[in-house]
Amino acid sequence: MTGPVLRVTWEDGADRSVPLPDYATAGAAGADLRANLPFATRGEGIMLEPLDRVLVPTGLRVEIPEGFEAQIRPRSGLALRHGITLVNTPGTIDSDYRGPLGVILVNLGKEPYVVGHGDRIAQMVVAPVARARFEVAGDLSDTPRGAGGFGSTGRG
Repeated sequence: MTGPVLRVTWEDGADRSVPLPDYATAGAAGADLRANLPFATRGEGIMLEPLDRVLVPTGLRVEIPEGFEAQIRPRSGLALRHGITLVNTPGTIDSDYRGPLGVILVNLGKEPYVVGHGDRIAQMVVAPVARARFEVAGDLSDTPRGAGGFGSTGRG
């Protein structure tokens, strides 16, 4: 199976021995992203206290083809075992962004967590983007749900 090609480049000072994003298994939808910490913090990592958030660098910049986005999502194992997730999930990287690729982690767990250099911290899912047109309408079509909001479809 082939898909879009994402071009990547290293940030200045990035550790080029940290693997590029990659898919852990043949059926994986997301490519693992790794922490690529500044030289001064590589040994001790980044301490993430409960309820703290931090922008973790990946050491990369990415070029996403027009018509696609990259969604940054949490890793389920980190979420289950340690309460580590993303503040803005999924985060979106637009095709015209060329800046540093960072991941905003938050610790929702009860214990401090250390993000180590080279740790898998998130996953990146590449997806097509449909751009909509917006137009003003006099009214909207009816549906069985109607204007029912949060929880209006019931439980279970």
